[in-house]
Order: sequence, then structure tokens, then C-alpha cells
Amino acid sequence: MFDPFLEELHGQIQARGARSLNIPRGLEECRSAKGTSVIHNWLWELPGIRRWRVSRLDAGESLQVLNSVAYPSCDREQPLLGIDLLWFGARQKLVAVLDFQPLLQSPEYLAHHLKGLKQLHEQFPDLSGEETMRSYDPSRYFSPWLLFCRGGAEQARGSLPNAFSTFLACYWALHDRPQEEGSGLSPERVARLQNDYDAYSAERDPAHGLFTSHFGKQWSDRFLHEFLFPGGTQAQVVPTEVSP
Repeated sequence: MFDPFLEELHGQIQARGARSLNIPRGLEECRSAKGTSVIHNWLWELPGIRRWRVSRLDAGESLQVLNSVAYPSCDREQPLLGIDLLWFGARQKLVAVLDFQPLLQSPEYLAHHLKGLKQLHEQFPDLSGEETMRSYDPSRYFSPWLLFCRGGAEQARGSLPNAFSTFLACYWALHDRPQEEGSGLSPERVARLQNDYDAYSAERDPAHGLFTSHFGKQWSDRFLHEFLFPGGTQAQVVPTEVSP
């Protein structure tokens, strides 16, 4: 289901001069004990982005997943990129989340960095549902204009491919924008906020139970803390930020 999306994502990352980073031993790939599911993981660094992780889970008709997060370099205050696509083939059910995940929720920060995403939210009504995600506080590290959908085959094969391509193009446009003065965040503060994002996400990640059911608790615990959200171990917990 998501192989074309994976190819498009990797193609664009590599076209930007990416180099692969080392993944902790044993986390590059894992197969379930029954051999019915497999997960592959990639880790990239490219100009202006210090860490871009990509995961692809294939469990046949039971489940397909594509997950990715990009962490900009700490001398940039732009939002993280977040992609989470799940397809439950037996039920023909899609869950899709595409977002520019903001470091701050201040009106100034959102206006400066998320204008393009706001336009996408209006452009793709099929992926602009008002239903909130159940595991997260939408006022922390999620934008007001995330593309979010609980749908079916119509969205998966209809609006999602175009929305995915447009979403990537919009993020590249944000990334390529001249680094003019924004909210005045120092590199040290950006690093703290990105690590806090990891700590918050590791605590609430709804997919951890899913990975455990496929690959066992020991591997999934390592996957959560060493690959998905490694900055959480370095985080100094800070209050929710609403202003620079």
C-alpha cells in the first residue's frame, strides 16, 4: 500500500544530498516470530536536517505502516515534519497524519512557519477532519492545521497520494526559505524543545503496543527509546511554551 510513498520520500531525501546514519545494532530490521510481519528502518542526515528517520512495517493484509519524522538542524527553528500512515487492509481502514509539528504554539511562531500547511488543510478537506487524535494533547507539538483522517479506500487511493506529494513539496519550500529572523530561538533552546518532543512522544506513543505485539517487548522498548525518540533520554522537561 505505502511502497510508492516510501519511494517518493526516499527519492526526495536522497536528491537533497542525504547520507545514511548508523542505526543501533539490531534495529535496522526485525521480523516477527511467526514471520508474518517485518519492519525496515532508515536514518538520514542532510543539509539543514540533522536527523530524518523512516520506518516501514509490512504485515500483509493485516497492517501496513509508514512512519517518519524529520528533525531540522538546531540552528533552524522550523517545525519538525511528521508522517504517520496506517492501512488496515482487512477492514479497508486508513489512519493518516501529516503535520508540521511546531516547537512553539505562539501565534507568531505559527503564523511565521505554518502558513503553507494552513493552505493545505483547506485544499484537502478529506484529510482535514476535526476529530482529535486520542493519545496526544493537540496543543503540544501538533499544529492547528494538521492533515488528519480516519477514512477508507476512497481516501487512501484518492486524495492521499496527491496530498502526500503536496505536503512534501510544502515542507521543502519551508525548509528552503531564507533563514530570516523568526521567533529568536537559540540553537540550545531548539535542541531542548526537540528533546522534549521526544520525551513527550515516547511517553504517549500509541504504536508502542502495536510494535510489541508484532516484535516483542524487548525489541520494541529499544526501538522506542533508541530509534524513534532517542532525544527523550536527554530531555530536560520544560513547561509548555506559548511565547518566545
